[in-house]
Amino acid sequence: MRDLVTRTPAQPTDRAAVASVTKTMTAIAVLKLVDDHLIGLDDAVNDVIPGFTSSLKPPGPITVRQLLSHTSGMPDVNDALPKDVDFRTLFPRPLTMDESLQLAGTLPWTAASVGSFKYSNTNYFALGILLQTLRHKPYVQIMQEEVFDPLGLRNTSLARVDPHEPGLLHGYVTLRGERIDTTDITLADPNPAGGAVSTMEDLNLLMAGLFQGRAVSVASLREMKTSPGFSPYGLGLWEHADGCSKESRHEGLGMFDDYLTVAVSSGDGRYQAAMTVTTPPMPAGFEDASTENKRDLLHGQIESTLNETLDRLCRPAN
Repeated sequence: MRDLVTRTPAQPTDRAAVASVTKTMTAIAVLKLVDDHLIGLDDAVNDVIPGFTSSLKPPGPITVRQLLSHTSGMPDVNDALPKDVDFRTLFPRPLTMDESLQLAGTLPWTAASVGSFKYSNTNYFALGILLQTLRHKPYVQIMQEEVFDPLGLRNTSLARVDPHEPGLLHGYVTLRGERIDTTDITLADPNPAGGAVSTMEDLNLLMAGLFQGRAVSVASLREMKTSPGFSPYGLGLWEHADGCSKESRHEGLGMFDDYLTVAVSSGDGRYQAAMTVTTPPMPAGFEDASTENKRDLLHGQIESTLNETLDRLCRPAN
């Protein structure tokens, strides 16, 4: 159902917050910077992103590739948030991208962490600022012009949602036993790491456009598929075994307390699948740490379901 008040049946065309699948979208826009020769994948961003060095105090040169692949060692802004059971106190006003970097900069960033995989949302806040700096446009406008419009994502946006919007899947958590509608709660605005709201059709179009070669150059797509570290993560994409091909599948994965999303494509772009699930209302992790395991399990089940289904439906490439 779309929400627990009206109990209106959910539809496949409904919109939902897709969390970190947004990173795949942002990565496409960044690789287009590379394709347009505005910056190189292995160029340092320290003196390119305004406030990067003063806010974050990096221990050395940090490259575009390291930001995209979570191998910069950068601290995660989420770890710098207050550990308050009442999560509503965290969102009186969404953070800007610059404020997110400053907040992450209150945590240590050691030289030893650079080069190893360490998932950090701050990497993508930095990339959002990089996009704005080199395109001389707001991040939201860049994403519309460089990703959403070219790939036909008509129902995808980065604007904060109106909870009264029709055709919107509502998310919930509980707080001390009380059910809270968290549909319009967001950490940052805009949020290049997890702020997109989309449909499953649009996520399939996103992945099809990317892997069919209509989003970035052949060379950039090859780089996106390649993990530079010791984790199955390339540049904005997770890797997963393909039961129908020697080449891996690739995924965008998104997880909030209230929404879980997986978008998967074959490496050649011949087939895609996407699913989002609004979790049963349960406490956030600050109130009950065991709920994180429940969300992880459900997220893994979604991923397995999609890939097992594609294994049964796909046909080997000629």
